Amino acid sequence: MIIRELNGKTPVIGEGTFVAENAALIGDVTTGRDCSIWYGAVLRGDVGPIRLGNNVNIQDCAVLHATTGVSEVIIGDNVSVGHNAVVHGARIGNDVLIGMGATVMDNAVIPDGTIVAAGAVVLERTVLEPGIWAGVPAKKVKDTSKRITSMAHDNALHYTEYKKWYMGDSEI
Repeated sequence: MIIRELNGKTPVIGEGTFVAENAALIGDVTTGRDCSIWYGAVLRGDVGPIRLGNNVNIQDCAVLHATTGVSEVIIGDNVSVGHNAVVHGARIGNDVLIGMGATVMDNAVIPDGTIVAAGAVVLERTVLEPGIWAGVPAKKVKDTSKRITSMAHDNALHYTEYKKWYMGDSEI
């Protein structure tokens, strides 16, 4: 793993967090408890802070970054950022799933209980309503429900179990 201090800021990794051997956390990055940062993920807190809540998983090859003086990455609890997704200076609520290959741009706001579908693009300064969003640019395709919130929450819980395998805390 690459844990690199930059400009006087060193990443802070929360208790029980798994960081894959080739993941990179640079500069002003803070994770909550029981997070997982998977293979090839890059959290580059060089030009703006990156803050993860508890039980957040940043999946393989995802990138979190910001724009100098414009944005920061703030992610709530029980969030999954899918494989190859990009979160660039956005605010993500609790119980959210950002799908594989999705892009969420500067100062976008993703509220609690929302799913951004695989491959969707949320444009900068877009403030979503809870629900499922898909397409380029992302459009709402379904209203939120307890089921949607539960799906996002449960996905995060699955990754809490997966990371235990890698930390030697449990078996399949």
